[in-house]
Amino acid sequence: MPPRTLIDDSYAVNSANDGPYGDALMTELIPYVEERFRVIRQPYARVLWGGSTGGWESLALQVYHPDFFGSAWIFFPDSVDFRRYDLVNIYDDENAFSVPGHEWSVPERSIMRQTDGQPEVTVREFSQLEATLGSKGRSGQQLEAWEAVYGPVGDGGYPRPLWDKMTGKIDHDVAAYMRDHGYDLRYYVETNWPRIGPHLVGKLHFYCGDMDNYYLNLAVYLLEDFLENTKNPYYAGSFEYGRPMKGHGWMPMSLSELVQAMAEHITREAPPGEDAKAWRY
Repeated sequence: MPPRTLIDDSYAVNSANDGPYGDALMTELIPYVEERFRVIRQPYARVLWGGSTGGWESLALQVYHPDFFGSAWIFFPDSVDFRRYDLVNIYDDENAFSVPGHEWSVPERSIMRQTDGQPEVTVREFSQLEATLGSKGRSGQQLEAWEAVYGPVGDGGYPRPLWDKMTGKIDHDVAAYMRDHGYDLRYYVETNWPRIGPHLVGKLHFYCGDMDNYYLNLAVYLLEDFLENTKNPYYAGSFEYGRPMKGHGWMPMSLSELVQAMAEHITREAPPGEDAKAWRY
């Protein structure tokens, strides 16, 4: 059965369930834009930015195509390390709903919080909401969006769930598929650093609130830990965290200031002899 689109976002990558959106972007859309519009058709001037899902997409495109894009500004991205898939470690945890290691009580795992730390929604509640809204991964909500993009095709041609929506039991074969097909971006970057690292120096810039409402800062910390310890080459990028109690959507700059920062980066990276003044007006 051919792939079917189950969510309203392609995540800008190829997917067994959703189709070859990554190829369409790279081989159809970008060439179309560059052929018909007044843009600089060189890698140093192709810069990326996005927040939340767009942050994940920006990082994915930059690391999948390190020579094609010149830099990425990555804001509060969806989980970039699946050891912190929100609060779930999809590789080691057996159950997404409960926190392991407790003898006399079984704490519920949160998926959403206020910026002061107050939990608002549990993984169990959100999973069962999705099961109520639509069968076979068709709720259109976040967890099933990730399963559609990152996961394998399951029974009947629909996405195979990462965990059972009623019990929380994690399917570790699905987790391994997500990792081995490059969707755990920290794992992808670490595994491929000898090949892609030299082409990513100075290109990765991360921004996230220290109390992201969906715990996404925790995965960013894990990626930072790897990148800050890179050698041959050192990544030479940046991480900036909003403090104190900054949630999902925090940005340290306005969009106009971001555009200025991008323009300055492009100017600095322009090859010798390039007339940067021709497009700055």
